[in-house]
Amino acid sequence: MAEPKKFIPFVSAETNMKEFTVRALIIGLFFAVILGAANAYLGLKAGMTIAATYPAAVLGMALLKLFKGTILEENFTRTVGSIGESVAAGAIFTLPAFFISGLWPDFFTMGHYVTSSLILIAGGVLGIMFVALLRKVMVEDADLPFPESVAAAEIHKAGRSGGGGSKFLFSAMALGGVIKLLGELKLFLPLWEKFVVFSKQTITGTPITGQGGMLLSSPGVSPAYMGVGYIIGPKLGALNFSGGLIAWGLLAPMFLYFLGPNIDLNAWSAMLIAKDATLTPEAAMAKVSDPAYQIFQIWRFIVRPIAIGGMLVGAGFTLFKMRKSLSAGIARSISDVRKAASGGVVTTARNEKDIPFNWIMVGIVFVAVLTFLITFFIFKTSFLTAFVAATLLIILAFFFGAVSGYLVGIMGSSNNPISGLTLTALVITALIMVLLGSRGNEGTAAVLGVAAIVCVSAAVAGEMLQDLKAGHLLGGTPWRMQVGDIIGVVLAGVVMFTVLAFLNDGDIAKGVKEGYQGGFGSKNLSAPQASLMAILSRGIVEGQMAWPLIIAGMIMGLGFVLMQVKSPMLVSVGMYLPLETTFAIFTGGLIKGAVDMFNDRKKHNEAQKVRVENTGVLLASGLIAGEALMGLVIAIFAVGNIFLYDYFSFFKNPTFGISLIILAIVAYVLIQIPIKNAGKPDEPAPPAASI
Repeated sequence: MAEPKKFIPFVSAETNMKEFTVRALIIGLFFAVILGAANAYLGLKAGMTIAATYPAAVLGMALLKLFKGTILEENFTRTVGSIGESVAAGAIFTLPAFFISGLWPDFFTMGHYVTSSLILIAGGVLGIMFVALLRKVMVEDADLPFPESVAAAEIHKAGRSGGGGSKFLFSAMALGGVIKLLGELKLFLPLWEKFVVFSKQTITGTPITGQGGMLLSSPGVSPAYMGVGYIIGPKLGALNFSGGLIAWGLLAPMFLYFLGPNIDLNAWSAMLIAKDATLTPEAAMAKVSDPAYQIFQIWRFIVRPIAIGGMLVGAGFTLFKMRKSLSAGIARSISDVRKAASGGVVTTARNEKDIPFNWIMVGIVFVAVLTFLITFFIFKTSFLTAFVAATLLIILAFFFGAVSGYLVGIMGSSNNPISGLTLTALVITALIMVLLGSRGNEGTAAVLGVAAIVCVSAAVAGEMLQDLKAGHLLGGTPWRMQVGDIIGVVLAGVVMFTVLAFLNDGDIAKGVKEGYQGGFGSKNLSAPQASLMAILSRGIVEGQMAWPLIIAGMIMGLGFVLMQVKSPMLVSVGMYLPLETTFAIFTGGLIKGAVDMFNDRKKHNEAQKVRVENTGVLLASGLIAGEALMGLVIAIFAVGNIFLYDYFSFFKNPTFGISLIILAIVAYVLIQIPIKNAGKPDEPAPPAASI
């Protein structure tokens, strides 16, 4: 049996090249703040963020080329520059919950600034410490394709290469950016949805009457999601999409069928008016009477908790499958420490050196102590509650950090459901706090505090691992990237609360002028994840949580395990994400399946298949990067309250027909161009795309 081929990075371990330099660090820190602030705004508005890896890679490359920087400096800058987005994700998903739940009547005070900054820094440092433990195990796992890491690495390689690869990458970047811009200017609809109404029916032989329907949806017109689907392939894309089908094709319609006739429209209308004072009673009633609105709310508040239960079981099963690799990695780190302590020599290649194990332990203990101090002195809990909270934090952060890294390895950080992982951590923490007797504001604050640190930790762990995989492909030095990210999370943690406070106070002032209740939770800054966390934390601590939904989800997850589903976690994630997202990823996977089919039909040899694969990965990477960059530009304009469609738009009410043409163009590019560049059968095979 032939031995597996030894991996060779783009820059060998023996090469001495500039990497951790002052200019690379400053540029990276600048982008960490800018990209983090832009994503904070976008997340508060729409509940989602844009992956910062590609903007940081392209912008960092452009600036460092002026100084004739090396590829490893570019890799280091991208790593530091992208970490701000993860800190921003943790901040927007959790910190507004303190305001929305009523714990902080005024969001901005000096005390809240200090508390928030400590939470963000603690979570960021903890995520990096755990990733340093998990890095080697995760980045060398052959079952994890790391699609966005591959894309980022290809961007750097193409920037250094004068060959034909760069033309595919940058042409696709231009296409992805143009499609994103045209969607913003209303040339086409980014999504088609139609609610199909079922007539009122009585189940035969029973007094049970139901009335409902089903929400049909197209794939989202997103070159980035289709690019991700292309890279992960049809099998993983289908698993993810199957969760969407279960959520929107089974559970949501079923709940609507039985709950629809019993929905108290007057109560729903009153809730809407309480959230948005500008709504008239007639407008509120019209909105809540719409079955499409009702099924979305059912998905949000009933199906998603079931998905969270499934994610709990899926997360445990994922770690169980990784138990040997995780144990081996931790044992190897401890062995190196013992050898060093006994005077032995530990020889490790440059591109395999992480932060020393003893410093990792110091960092973890530091965060645990900091959490205890925050919980005991700031949130005013008992000594026992604070101690349990600090201990629980470490366990949950490791658990969800590993799961976050696993999901990033499969789907990329753009599709990493950090809010879902955080909600899971919040549920576990709240339950334990209740068992300890925590009640009222103190218990709610402790739950939100632990959940916030876990959220930031998981977000940073996923992003850091993604960048470490790209660094692994390029030949970067892990410990330098990890230290750079520690500096990045400290700076982002200090700055991010100010960004949130600026947005919150600005919307409150605007609301006073225009006659609506502004701030987090308003129509302008809906902060959907933080709103849900505020509701859940209050509900659990005060004994009003719908536990049957979580338990039902856990039983469902166990069923997936017993059915030997390859990734129960991925199915549950598909239930949690919007259908148009999973549908777009699945569409990209189908396109990759079509490419494989054409390869077989044309009887391409291995060399030709490698060329097709490389070209396809470059094109998919370019589509991902192009949409992300244009999305960032649009977000920056939005921060200044400038919306491009206010100045020019193609149509007032665009149709989905043009959207189908856009989808066909993307499919054509991803199928036809790789197949055309397969080359002749007798040409030697190029190096395969590193995955």
